[in-house]
Amino acid sequence: MSWFVYALLSAFFGALTAILAKIGIKDVDSNLATAIRTIVILVFAWGIVWFQGTAKQLGGISRFSLIFLILSGIATGLSWLFYFRALQLGKAAQVSPIDKLSLVITIILAVIILKEKVTVSIIIGAILMSVGAILVGFGK
Repeated sequence: MSWFVYALLSAFFGALTAILAKIGIKDVDSNLATAIRTIVILVFAWGIVWFQGTAKQLGGISRFSLIFLILSGIATGLSWLFYFRALQLGKAAQVSPIDKLSLVITIILAVIILKEKVTVSIIIGAILMSVGAILVGFGK
């Protein structure tokens, strides 16, 4: 499969995550809900690694890569904690588009940190995504 198919599947399951979480978080502390979700993901991800036999590559990961994977994990955890709290306080149809402003922030950080090049169409798309997220997130 191409990156596009995987990206669409990610978007679908990301959307499903918001809906299922909003239903499941009722009357549950948002941090506890995040912890439960994290345990499920931990078991699921390690199950795939063991099933595929890629666990043996663990010792070959460089210190540099390991540091950045750990930092990424911390960022993911913080994102999930804030996302679940936002879902608990707001409507899924409003929280999710604001959360997706991470797309625009990713583009900005990719330019600054990774020195990726952007085109006019990427800039216009990022502006449109921002406007759309704000309109959906705060629209009445």
